[in-house]
Amino acid sequence: MKTKFTAIALIIASGLIAGTSFAGVSREQVKAELAQAVRSGDMLADGETGLKLNELYPDRYPAKQVQAGLTREQVKAELAQAIRSGDMLADGETGLKLNELYPDRYPAKQMQAGLTRVQVKAELAEALRTGDFIVTDEGPTAKCNELHPYMHRSI
Repeated sequence: MKTKFTAIALIIASGLIAGTSFAGVSREQVKAELAQAVRSGDMLADGETGLKLNELYPDRYPAKQVQAGLTREQVKAELAQAIRSGDMLADGETGLKLNELYPDRYPAKQMQAGLTRVQVKAELAEALRTGDFIVTDEGPTAKCNELHPYMHRSI
């Protein structure tokens, strides 16, 4: 009895907090979700510990299905690639990878394509026009359009 009351109270409270989280969900769907949560134990046992019923009493509820991870061959392939590229920790203390310690022993990483020169110039022109850049020589650090609003018009 107490569990049902707790579940209903939690659903009502989450609906009040979330606002429109139940918009478009029928009463039957909510009842079905509640019944599923009761069956699986996926409900808070109490507010003090923050544990769910299936965490407190795992023998009373069916075990959750574990999703399949990578196959053995996939893991071996990833390991071989990491060894080739030097993407392995060299030292646990420094946190550096082998390719960071010995860059001459490993192939250089490909750089990601960034903005073109034209795009950077366009962004700079827009920042200058709107004053959306940092000014540091005039006392407090702030954007130019905040320090000198009369110089920059908003369109």
